[in-house]
Amino acid sequence: MLKLSNVTKRFGSLVAVNDLSLEVEKGQIYGIAGPNGAGKSTIYNLITGFYSYEGKIEFEGKPINGLRPYQIVKRGISRTFQIPQTFPSLSVEDSIDIGNRFGNTAAYSRKRVDEVIDFVNLNRERKHKTGTLDLLGKKKLMIGAALATRPKMLMLDEPMAGSNAHEIKALMELIRRINQELGITIIIIEHFMKVLTELTETLLIIETGTEICCGHPAEVTNDPAVIECYLGREDDQG
Repeated sequence: MLKLSNVTKRFGSLVAVNDLSLEVEKGQIYGIAGPNGAGKSTIYNLITGFYSYEGKIEFEGKPINGLRPYQIVKRGISRTFQIPQTFPSLSVEDSIDIGNRFGNTAAYSRKRVDEVIDFVNLNRERKHKTGTLDLLGKKKLMIGAALATRPKMLMLDEPMAGSNAHEIKALMELIRRINQELGITIIIIEHFMKVLTELTETLLIIETGTEICCGHPAEVTNDPAVIECYLGREDDQG
């Protein structure tokens, strides 16, 4: 469904993504992890058209190189961000309606807003200003606005950041439902390895923009190179 072939991104002399190739199959929950500064969010920015790059990115067999973010979302790729991005003066339903109006190619229908609000369980907050929502509410709102674009693929950037155990459980359940009930392919960047091992079918570990290991989560988390990537070599630790 999504294929990156020998993708490289340079910021001057800094190589943020280094000759990276990956493939996400339709229906998967695909995880990406790595230390801070590994290039994870840069990969998202390349896929969604925020940065130019070397190499090739294809979605559903067609290249998306050079497309702008608004063109890519209309192809069926939507995303969230590490820090919740909301319109504080707008209501929950109006915020979700922005994605509904401008992010998809289907005929406009206000019914879509009601469906999304119900799906992410924000019915009680639908008239509230988004600035009054708690952290979990804002994260569900971001996911809801992304879902309103009718994506084929949803990219989540550290959705669990700052969340407590109850919030993490609720978000994991929501992500599973999006994948299983709506049939949406999901890519998730996350630091909580337990979340990734429970949710994902394929897990990619990167460091300094380079693949360290990719495969089934149980195998990846026991790979010596991955352990070294996160914990360092024994001699480094004294």
